[in-house]
Amino acid sequence: MLFVAARDVAGKSAVVLAQAGLGRAHARALHFIARYPGLSVAELLGFLKITKQSLNRVMGDLLAGGFVERKTGMQDRRTRSLQLTPAGKVLADAVWSAQRPMIAAAFKAAGQEAVGGYRKVLIGMAGDPERWRKNS
Repeated sequence: MLFVAARDVAGKSAVVLAQAGLGRAHARALHFIARYPGLSVAELLGFLKITKQSLNRVMGDLLAGGFVERKTGMQDRRTRSLQLTPAGKVLADAVWSAQRPMIAAAFKAAGQEAVGGYRKVLIGMAGDPERWRKNS
């Protein structure tokens, strides 16, 4: 069920992504860059758990498409921080807007107690939510 649900939620944004010439891997990168502006490339690799080669391909597409910009780190010039451009913000918002109604409807139908239980299940699988906070 988890696989089918993830497939269907991701599928809701497929048209939006396809119009930009992008796919699900790009959506995952956009998700984290949108939620953690200034995220380093190394931190993004940690979130996505993919190879540098895979991330380079995805980042190349996002940079070339004008959706993401990469800046030299303020404290360490060897690092590169990532942030969405205005076009990237529009795209990330469109992806989320395509997915949100399905998720909201499922949560509403399940009820508050079930949503709380689902959150506990996700934490059980993904680990402590504090580890997902950039500056913790």
